[in-house]
Amino acid sequence: MQSVIPVVLPEKSYEIAIAPGSVDRIGRLITDAETPLKLGQKILVVSNPTIFRCYGQRVVDSLTQAGFDVCRCILPAGERYKTLATLQKIYDAALENRLERSSTMVALGGGVIGDMTGFAAATWLRGINVVQVPTTLLAMVDAAIGGKTGVNHPRGKNLIGAFHQPRLVLIDPQVLKTLPMREFRAGMAEVIKYGSIWDANLFERLEQAARLDQLRYINDDLLQEILTRSCQAKAHVVSKDEKESGLREILNYGHTIGHAVESLTGYRVVNHGEAVAIGMVAVGQVAVEMGLWTQEESDRQLALIQKIGLPTRLPEGLDIEAIIHSLQSDKKVKAGQVRFVLPEGIGKAIVTDQVTPDTIRSVLQKM
Repeated sequence: MQSVIPVVLPEKSYEIAIAPGSVDRIGRLITDAETPLKLGQKILVVSNPTIFRCYGQRVVDSLTQAGFDVCRCILPAGERYKTLATLQKIYDAALENRLERSSTMVALGGGVIGDMTGFAAATWLRGINVVQVPTTLLAMVDAAIGGKTGVNHPRGKNLIGAFHQPRLVLIDPQVLKTLPMREFRAGMAEVIKYGSIWDANLFERLEQAARLDQLRYINDDLLQEILTRSCQAKAHVVSKDEKESGLREILNYGHTIGHAVESLTGYRVVNHGEAVAIGMVAVGQVAVEMGLWTQEESDRQLALIQKIGLPTRLPEGLDIEAIIHSLQSDKKVKAGQVRFVLPEGIGKAIVTDQVTPDTIRSVLQKM
């Protein structure tokens, strides 16, 4: 069972290929593509120790058998290493292996690896090819798609970055079998996001499932539907608004407060998906207070987040005033006003700068 989803852009359109077993066939898939990708001779595979141990050699062997000259760069795992200092390791590997403007970086890993590799590719020799091979659910449905790349600043998440679209996103659902349960749940937060802001049918499909907290309770058909519908949602929005000048802002649903929670806890207490879940609970209730959707709809979203086993309350000891202050450093601030994505109903969302600090404070105090 394979599906291909186009990301149609004015320049540099590409495809998302959801293909079971593709980790072992990446070399052939790249070289046998209907439209040659022209990725050059040299490929730098960037990964972390855990992922490379599971899949790295298989990817290297497949690329080598397809005739590529393959080298590797192994980075430490974890959001706290998503920094300019770590990025330097990719640049060093690119220099040592003499990557050229026609060369390619392959990001084999989750969102951290994908973001850093994408940013390195965007800036090395003023821009070279990148192929995203996501190995976490969160990266498959979100981080690997859309060309957002970057690293964190000590005072804020993803403040340093660039838009750089991949040449291909290659998703192998089979790699999720080795994904830790906590990371799987984190990815499901982004799936809920798509249901809440864009795809009401996906939201209802998730509600109908008996259990969603572990991969083993999700059959292959449902997993394929989750991946396909989520990728279609992201591809559609990105195709309409590549560089987040309008519609694409809705993809930040739950992220504004979520990013503040992540940064204020040093990227060590909650992971990205958990922070987004907390953020969705918060803005869901803000939307109730502002009369944008009903308490029933907010409760449905809360129940779905709880069904997956994601947190719905702020980490203990986190200062609410610090969160409100941190929001002012968010990338989406315009003219000093924090812009929030709020739901208008299941499957619909708006962006507004009319949320007052008092409203945020009131909601967070109850969490």
